[in-house]
Amino acid sequence: MIKKFYITTPLYYVNASPHIGHSYTNIAADTLARSMRKSLGKDNVWFLTGTDEHGQKIQRAAEAIKLTPLEFSDGMVGKFKELWKSLNISYDDFIRTTEPRHVQTVQRVLEILYKKGDIYEDRYEGWYCTPCETFWIESQLIEGACPDCKRKVEKISETNYFFRLSKYQSWLMEHIRQNRNFIRPDSRCEEVSRFLELNALNDLCISRPIERLNWGIPLPFSPNHVTYVWFDALINYISAVGSFDESGRYQSKWWPADLHLIGKDILRQHAVYWPIMLRALDIALPKCVFAHGWWMINEDKMSKSNGNVVNPLEMVEKFGIDVYRYFLLRDVPFGLDGNFSEAAIIKRFNSDLANDLGNLVYRTLTMVEKYFQGQIPDVKIGVDNDQIKAIVESIGNLDKCVAKSLDEPNFSAALECIWKLIGLANKYVEETKPWNLAKENKIDELKQFIRVLVEVISAVDEALMPFMPQTATLIKEQVGDHEIKKGSPLFPRIETRPKS
Repeated sequence: MIKKFYITTPLYYVNASPHIGHSYTNIAADTLARSMRKSLGKDNVWFLTGTDEHGQKIQRAAEAIKLTPLEFSDGMVGKFKELWKSLNISYDDFIRTTEPRHVQTVQRVLEILYKKGDIYEDRYEGWYCTPCETFWIESQLIEGACPDCKRKVEKISETNYFFRLSKYQSWLMEHIRQNRNFIRPDSRCEEVSRFLELNALNDLCISRPIERLNWGIPLPFSPNHVTYVWFDALINYISAVGSFDESGRYQSKWWPADLHLIGKDILRQHAVYWPIMLRALDIALPKCVFAHGWWMINEDKMSKSNGNVVNPLEMVEKFGIDVYRYFLLRDVPFGLDGNFSEAAIIKRFNSDLANDLGNLVYRTLTMVEKYFQGQIPDVKIGVDNDQIKAIVESIGNLDKCVAKSLDEPNFSAALECIWKLIGLANKYVEETKPWNLAKENKIDELKQFIRVLVEVISAVDEALMPFMPQTATLIKEQVGDHEIKKGSPLFPRIETRPKS
């Protein structure tokens, strides 16, 4: 049986333009998808992303600029797709929660759970946060405000439908205990486990009355209610890749998902609500939910309300697609918070990309031009000194080192594997002093020296493809099989003015 790999990002909420956080998740997912296509073949990998378009925030945002919610969503979807194109994101499917395939699946899920008795009608009285679209009980409020966003809440009393989360709490706790890789990294697994140990789950309100909110998927058994946006949105992971048969069994060639990539702020929805929904539907659970950290600005969370959101398109225009991708993947171990600044990008650019990678490629090709008229020496590498031996071993172990790191996933560690080889090659140049080999007419040694460097560049190029596809393509174009086509330096240094 051929292995498959199904990876998802969250559905991004279209109430505001995409920011670095959105791009971080999609760049990470894209890197993993490209890597898996190399090992499994492109037909055995499915990469899903998309947009979440229902709910009160969208309805109010559309009303504010005199558009229908769908017109507003259409415009925002265009911005997300533009960004993914600019960042070279190779998704296989883009799902919108307003699409018929999703609406039909959500309503089928509601029907199945209602008939099973896992959805019931009840009266709700309590506090509601519109920005978070979440109900809270009095004891959960902090100084009378929403515990998540710290904004004002509204007192609401209404009849709604509820999903029996509480029925499955013991089962979920046991599943997490038995499957420690289900929630990653370990710190997030501990966070969810601790939450479940200390709190009795309340049943989840999964509807909103149509007189208060009409922008949503109607409940098939109650036309006066629409579906709660979070219950609706999570179902995209199955609505995109499969369907239910007449008996209510879910069928898909891709499910279960191998990896749900999310930000840590939506961990509870993915690690508590979603697995319980799947259990109630008798559908297998995803193999792993991985919650990464946030990008901060001066130690503050990046958010529209803080006024510190950075536009990814501006960063791409300023530094280039692959520089932006490289920085996000390299600067912080995946799962931890990072601090974003242009100074940090420039530091990485000059050190890793200009000095290390760019310099290795440019001076190697310059030497091929100078000493061999652009022809790559066709010689067998003989492991006749410790340096060459270390380089050959590093080339041989490179794929395994990168793959092991991506299994975690730890993009920073994977890139360190590649840069370790680049470092060995640059050290080899400095210590071999090829210009002396040329002066002393040691042509055979010079040929082997050049061949070693070309083999390093080829291995680095192949390993870099999932992380920096544009750069890898440029290197491949310059380093042919037999003859080079040297271009401009890949990463000219960015000169910075010293602080006065």
